[in-house]
Amino acid sequence: MRTNGSTTPGRTVSVGGSRITHRLAALRVPALALATGLMLVGCAPNLPAARPDPVPAVPPPVLSVAQSTKVLGAIKTVLAAGDANMSDLALSTRLSGPALAIRSAEYKLDLGTGGVRVPTMLPMTAQALITPQTTAWPRSELVVTVQPDNLQSPRLLILRQNGPRDQYKLWGWTRLLAGVKMPRTADPALGSPLLAPDAPGLVATPQDVIAHYVDVLSHGTGSAYANEFEPDEYRTGLASSLALLQQGLSQVGTVADSYTVAPDQLVSMGTATGGALVVAGITTVTTATVTVAGASFTLGATEAALAGASDVKQSETITWSDMVAFYVPPSGSGQRVTVLAAEHQRVSVAAK
Repeated sequence: MRTNGSTTPGRTVSVGGSRITHRLAALRVPALALATGLMLVGCAPNLPAARPDPVPAVPPPVLSVAQSTKVLGAIKTVLAAGDANMSDLALSTRLSGPALAIRSAEYKLDLGTGGVRVPTMLPMTAQALITPQTTAWPRSELVVTVQPDNLQSPRLLILRQNGPRDQYKLWGWTRLLAGVKMPRTADPALGSPLLAPDAPGLVATPQDVIAHYVDVLSHGTGSAYANEFEPDEYRTGLASSLALLQQGLSQVGTVADSYTVAPDQLVSMGTATGGALVVAGITTVTTATVTVAGASFTLGATEAALAGASDVKQSETITWSDMVAFYVPPSGSGQRVTVLAAEHQRVSVAAK
């Protein structure tokens, strides 16, 4: 029904028999040995006490540039193998979370559409690294890639390590929006401060930014938070696509979108100017419901590839995984929140 903000071709509706076409041990020390040890200590000269290394004022960056390059290379190898065979069997060694769910769905779409819907091109060469200072887990690093070979916009990759013994994996990605300028961040050799979901000093806390943005997606200009955000093409694209779907199915039923904040999908780092770079997940659910007695509609090849069916007599539900990156200005700046990058990918379709 919709692909990255564009409509999906190949939809047929039927009214009253006619069909119309539309487009996550203690050691036991012998007494003699112990006594001997005590005598030796008593006779020995005083030795200087060991001094531990000083604790750094701020935590070090979690990855060096060389380590980041190595991680990206490992992810690239796993992706290349999966893409070559359209198989997600080995993806979990280097992909997790939304990235794994989306890539698995993309393989189904490629196979189901005969190669019409190919997987998203993901360069693994960095032009910028945004590495946090932290000693805790999970850890996330943001990577701005070079432009893909297909000349689409550069990607913003989210790499995540869940624990000290785990590999860094590709956890999510977004596409930079046209005309946006990434905020200045610290040199990766120094690292950027990791911010808490309720971090103060910003025009809105990171957790409030995503909650307010979801409210704007849901209510448009009627949202109480509409003026907190600059206009952006991602939001406009969602609204336009929904309107087209509603128009295309108006003779047989209704179409509606719902938006919710995806749990545990929030990464926030400080910028060089006192603001924040916030990346958060959203779950979008598109529901098309047949309301006209005897009516039905037929799914296009894209939705049918995930649904395993093509005819819809009652309803169709599409679940999308969205990832959005924001620049959040410091408080008192007089600036509004800007959407820097976004991704909108279907991960499942149910039809009945």
